[in-house]
Amino acid sequence: MTALPLTTLPAGAVRRTLRTHREGPVLTVELDNPEQGNAVTDALLDDLLAVLQNQDPAVRVLVLTGSGDDFCLGGDREESARQLAHDPAGGAIRLSGTKARRVCEALTTNPAVTIARVHGKAIGAGFALALACDLRVGSEDATFRLPELALGLPTAWGGLLPRLISEVGAARVREIVLTGRVVTAAEAQSLSILQKVVPASELDAAVAAWARPVVRRPQAALRVTKTLLNSLSAASRLADVSALDAELMAAVVTESQLARGAG
Repeated sequence: MTALPLTTLPAGAVRRTLRTHREGPVLTVELDNPEQGNAVTDALLDDLLAVLQNQDPAVRVLVLTGSGDDFCLGGDREESARQLAHDPAGGAIRLSGTKARRVCEALTTNPAVTIARVHGKAIGAGFALALACDLRVGSEDATFRLPELALGLPTAWGGLLPRLISEVGAARVREIVLTGRVVTAAEAQSLSILQKVVPASELDAAVAAWARPVVRRPQAALRVTKTLLNSLSAASRLADVSALDAELMAAVVTESQLARGAG
């Protein structure tokens, strides 16, 4: 992937966990901590929120991608351990979970069309970030996995489960979550986790092919159509308990910590 030039993040985003690049109405946001597999930290969530909340209304397409070998290897477990050590009641974990939901909602409800450009691994929180986007293209080596149960955690991050069930179907999601197995790019496409799979060398061309017609659409019609699609998708769910994700995560993590302490 060609390196993207670094641009200044909006006021208030003091950490540098992202690189952004603007070409006319197309904004590319690149997760930029390849040494750690672009792990999701509080700093990354803060920077993503700053970019999404200060987005220029003229942006018609927002592309989310990652630097290095992988899209995103999920949450930073070392940071979570430090948060729990400093706040055994789980307040910091709860706050991070709330930020995660806000970021995923900002991607899903973004007035621009959001495109996830996925290569390598998309694990846990990385899977959720990609799924929050409207369109998702992956390279042939892309893989997805939800290992939370094996780590003693609930699959509760950023509203992932209700969206995944809506996109894929409850029976298949149940099997993916309970086994924690790897989903290949080909299977991800068959399940609508990805809408397109291409060789790695063609990822940028695939993104551009989607972006070209979108940027020509009348802005008001595009915004209303996205709202309708999101509303109709949400209406198909009997219940969406994703607002409880942060509480569920904090409760399970603190309970596990207490159990270890008791042992």
